[in-house]
Amino acid sequence: MTKLKIISSRERLTQAKADLLIVPLCEDTALTQHPDGDADIGKRIAAVVKSGDFAGRNGQTFLIPIHAGRAARILLVGLGKKVDVTAERLRQAGAKAFLAIRPFRIETIAVAAHLFNGMDRERIGFDSASFYLVEGGLLARYRFRKYRHEEQDDQESNLQEITIFGEEVLADVQRLLISIQANALARDLVLTPANELTPAALAVAARGAVGKNVSVRILDKKTIAREGMRAFLAVAQGSQHEPKLIVMEYKGAQGAPTALVGKAVTFDSGGISLKPSDGMEKMKYDMAGAAAVIGVMQALSRLKAKQHVVAVIPACENLPGGAAFRPGDVIKSRSGKTIEIISTDAEGRLMLADALDYAIKHFKPREVIDIATLTGACSIAFGHAAIALMSTSPDLVGRLKLAGDATYERVWEMPLFEEFREYIKGDVSDIKNAGGRKGSLISAGSFLREFVGDTPWAHLDIAGTAWIDKDKPYFSKGATGVGVRLLLELLRDRRGKGKE
Repeated sequence: MTKLKIISSRERLTQAKADLLIVPLCEDTALTQHPDGDADIGKRIAAVVKSGDFAGRNGQTFLIPIHAGRAARILLVGLGKKVDVTAERLRQAGAKAFLAIRPFRIETIAVAAHLFNGMDRERIGFDSASFYLVEGGLLARYRFRKYRHEEQDDQESNLQEITIFGEEVLADVQRLLISIQANALARDLVLTPANELTPAALAVAARGAVGKNVSVRILDKKTIAREGMRAFLAVAQGSQHEPKLIVMEYKGAQGAPTALVGKAVTFDSGGISLKPSDGMEKMKYDMAGAAAVIGVMQALSRLKAKQHVVAVIPACENLPGGAAFRPGDVIKSRSGKTIEIISTDAEGRLMLADALDYAIKHFKPREVIDIATLTGACSIAFGHAAIALMSTSPDLVGRLKLAGDATYERVWEMPLFEEFREYIKGDVSDIKNAGGRKGSLISAGSFLREFVGDTPWAHLDIAGTAWIDKDKPYFSKGATGVGVRLLLELLRDRRGKGKE
């Protein structure tokens, strides 16, 4: 994808020279007359409509295989009724289109965007309809083939150029491509098996993902111990692979940074509080929060964004063993708070507690956001549909909601009522790391709140959205890279704060 070019053109479609022409159409528009007035294309569309093979319904596609004009093939893509078109529907239409052409050798694509000129974009909520159409298509192209040796069954790697006809501007082309690449990086990391992606290997990957404009420090076990990060170290005790604390800083602007903290349990067995064996192979995904943060830092580096962002990633494995931490242990965290271990499978919050304290006291950020596959309760509450959000900052909540709506990585705020603090109140310690099944999604967030002080903070639980068990329109089964696009949109901040 690094060689892929996206350009816009104000020329007429008669000048389009491509292996494929994508024509998006609504069911309540004149399907027999092409918006650009190309008579030949109009005749071909009219013939398909008359046959009943295409009506412009949402999700419909129809390939006109051989076209005598300058575009070798024509793909019709239905959007449904014009009033129902949204940015997300456009993403899904783009995914449908790109998946439909996978068996063919396509190097150049033209998109007929003239239909979009008549839409009420302010109501729908997008600047460039083609942006979302292409975004969905490029997200759908992702495949993880590192460990498979059979021949590829498609030709999608040949795509070199996409030309948009009929829109004045395809906004943020560079940002779109870099965002897609960052999402792919996050998915690659999550899908890499734990025997290869150890904490040390993740640290190497983080360093290699960014340019020289990002400083990267890797703290080893001894340095982590000197930092007093005993809660983090406790989680790592059962594994032969030493923990790493990955610290990254991109300083594209002056002033206090935004801090991102990403959980990285490169494999989570649950420790002595062992998880059921069914489905445990997926627990390599327990570092998806860190993968998203690394993807964001790569994107900021490549965009040369006018932002100041730091990232703190505690990385380790959670395994049983003779040296593993136990239920009933009491551990002193970096902040000084003591924690009784109720379940060793509630390990992520221990790592994040120390990492949040480190990020806040080292960098004094204006705001801090942690992102983690933290609780099974999140998946039970939201399935794969939403990210659970907890926060001490109404401003941060509002911005995350806007970013979530824009990217369709939607967030839903959960209440941090004072009553939830009682759930984690310790009997032999200041707090305990689990408060029982009831309210467990929120009690996990309440636990983290104990370590952020007055710094504006948001917690994103991506346990239900970081991994899917069946294909979605533009995500294939497995890792989704969730959080990358959300956080990049947040940092973009269209209202002007920290603008790129």
